[in-house]
Amino acid sequence: MNAFSRRSLITGATAIGLLAALPVPAHALPAPPPVTPDRRPFAPEEQRFAPYLMLVSPMVADMEPGGFFAGGWWRNPAASYNARVQEHVYTLAWFATQSRSWNPYRGNANLLAALDAGLGHYLGLQHADGSWPEYSRDQHSLAATGFAMGYLSKTNALLRRAGVLPQRQAQIAASLRLAMTWFLNGSNGTVWQSPLTWANQTAAGLAGSALALKQDPDPVLRQRLTEAFARLAATGQSPAGYFYEESGADTNYNFEVMLPELADAWRQSGDANLVDMARKYTGWLGYNLLREPDGSGWFANIAPNSRTSSKFYADVRPDPERTALNNQFVPEVPDLAAFVPSREDLAAARAEWAADPAPVPALTKPDTSPRILAHAIYGERYPSRSERTAAIARLPYQRAHFTERRSDQGQDFLFVRRPQFYLGGYFGTRRATSLARTGLTFLWHPVAGTIVQSVNNNNHACWATVFPGQVPDSNGPQQAEFLGGEPYRFRYRTPSGSVVTQVTVGDRITRSVRANAAATEQIPLVVRDSDTTALDSRGLTLTRGRVTFRFDWAQELNPSLRPASTITYPGRRMHILTVPHNGTFALTISVR
Repeated sequence: MNAFSRRSLITGATAIGLLAALPVPAHALPAPPPVTPDRRPFAPEEQRFAPYLMLVSPMVADMEPGGFFAGGWWRNPAASYNARVQEHVYTLAWFATQSRSWNPYRGNANLLAALDAGLGHYLGLQHADGSWPEYSRDQHSLAATGFAMGYLSKTNALLRRAGVLPQRQAQIAASLRLAMTWFLNGSNGTVWQSPLTWANQTAAGLAGSALALKQDPDPVLRQRLTEAFARLAATGQSPAGYFYEESGADTNYNFEVMLPELADAWRQSGDANLVDMARKYTGWLGYNLLREPDGSGWFANIAPNSRTSSKFYADVRPDPERTALNNQFVPEVPDLAAFVPSREDLAAARAEWAADPAPVPALTKPDTSPRILAHAIYGERYPSRSERTAAIARLPYQRAHFTERRSDQGQDFLFVRRPQFYLGGYFGTRRATSLARTGLTFLWHPVAGTIVQSVNNNNHACWATVFPGQVPDSNGPQQAEFLGGEPYRFRYRTPSGSVVTQVTVGDRITRSVRANAAATEQIPLVVRDSDTTALDSRGLTLTRGRVTFRFDWAQELNPSLRPASTITYPGRRMHILTVPHNGTFALTISVR
């Protein structure tokens, strides 16, 4: 680790006096010296800070004299009017105020001056009504305001405990009061809709409000916050279980942003609505995160996703990790233990990190989320390995037989479990956004794991009937008829009737397609490095360990199997199976 001279290390009290006398710099702000971290001194739960320690010096060096975080370190557009760029004030505040053997920046005058300037620019962007802009200077942004309330309240907590920048402390408190007045107003249509448009952004503002009101109590705003938590529960979560992101589900925003924000808000407020929401969402995850039986990770049912494409989660996810704060709910929501690492497995991964002789990997712009640090304030509540194993055993698809259908706002989500298969589907009179892909969405086996993963926002990697010009039926709504019976039958079609597909699920799966013109059957297969595949004119055989799958179309056709150019997973890669046909196609999937 690089060392500072004794002159550059000053106490917080000295820093305040120095800042009061600092002239406005004519050029870029002077940066503190860079640091190369030594892994060994970091406590296991603080390893997440190591890559951020390396950001401090170059981030300050890029700052403009007025406090704008130039350099493109975080969020786009990287423009001076975008308040979200300024969220790294929390990063600077943490290193400027926290005493650790590996943190030479505590009390550093240059860092405190940069923090002061950064806060000045951040607060100066706030509108008179309490909101902040993001994509234009005149915008009154839900996201920029909601997340500002979180970062500024946490920054102020650090400043108060350290006794530094007292004038900024008072300004932040006044700014937060103004922001809460705007944000907690139930008639504010930017924040509150029914249902919510971007539930994660609204939840972030409530988490920030809860901390701000602990710092500076206000009975009127406290009552509005209590009402807001109830409103969030009523309008922010689908009866199907997911949190609303543009009226649909989105694994990334639900699991990696919304659920951690609920945990943050709950730890600050204790509001019971938030635990209920976490419990309902955990139930949704139980159908939509597919565990690999070898314990290597989880595939996400992402074809219905409205905004992003998080395809796979490793089983053990050491920091820096966006889902880490979800562990706070585990004692209250024991089934959530399935989806976070166990204490023992995480400890082993952290010990391995500490013993690694390689340099700490640097974060790359703009992937430097300050949320990783801001959510490290509550300690850890990870389950034991035995508790997690028990939660995994309770996953719904560990059972051998069920048919589950969940619906909301013209969308139907189907989950069919039979002894040999677990099959998912997404249908309805509408889809959440143009990114979602309808039809069959995944195929999982209790021993082999995920065999098919249909991807959203991709016409080449979705399970579909594809017309010439790469036009899949899945890129649009498809209404379904749920016919029932055993084997279970359902049928779905495009709005024009150009494709009608009937599916039967029992000890085998049959998929019968009737298109009004020549088309291609397209199946995105997940192929492990150790799998073997054999393609012939009448079908495909995929062998994984002792399990063999046969995709059989029972007629001489001209199929092809090619690796996807960009879609990979640890030890696996997506391969696209395509089978051109004359418009009538029958597929049988069997396993032995």
